[in-house]
Amino acid sequence: MKTPPKDKGAVDIAREAGRAATSLVPVVGGPLQVVFENLFGSPLEKRRQAWLEQLADALTEVENRVDGLSPEKLATNEAFVTVAMQASQIAVRNHHEAKLEALRNAVMNAALPRPPHEDEQMIFLRLIDQLTPWHLRLLAVLDNPAAWMQRNSVTNPGWSMGGVSNVIEHCLPDLRGQRDVYEQIVRDFQGEGLIGQGQFLNVTMTGTGIMESRTTARGKRFISFITAPE
Repeated sequence: MKTPPKDKGAVDIAREAGRAATSLVPVVGGPLQVVFENLFGSPLEKRRQAWLEQLADALTEVENRVDGLSPEKLATNEAFVTVAMQASQIAVRNHHEAKLEALRNAVMNAALPRPPHEDEQMIFLRLIDQLTPWHLRLLAVLDNPAAWMQRNSVTNPGWSMGGVSNVIEHCLPDLRGQRDVYEQIVRDFQGEGLIGQGQFLNVTMTGTGIMESRTTARGKRFISFITAPE
């Protein structure tokens, strides 16, 4: 056999980190393990493989973006390796494209210069794991409703007055008539410090007021972390 090369590329590192993390999916012993493997083995393997491909592509893109980014530096960046492994574990447990995209972007941003503090990165990964796609979409709307409408080709009605709930139900049709749902989502955001405190959803205000950003500095950092770098 040929001696394996010592130098590894970013893609190799991404694949190894992903394999190591996704191999930690727990199984039980005996007959239950057989049932588990028969029912879930193939879907889990498909998820794992799809994620590894996304992870490898993300790291290749980062390597092409950053001058001087060497695979050796990436491999010795403990904070980055931790993010890659945590993201991989979360990815194999999820099927929602919005969450997988957020995880991919998080790994990319963790590899770039000047990432968020490593503790905050762990908090943000936890949020990706816990929040639903509705959460992620609504947070993006509340951060900048006008910009969100423009990015997503949604007509801006130009309200003269109204409530933030009008903006939410206009931008996210799936939430129309589900006031109890998005009120809970807003409370979740406030509990995590992603948007400002106080009641605002159904308070009548000017058209300018309902279009204001509701996210905190922390919320903006979270959005930046799960958004593809420019």
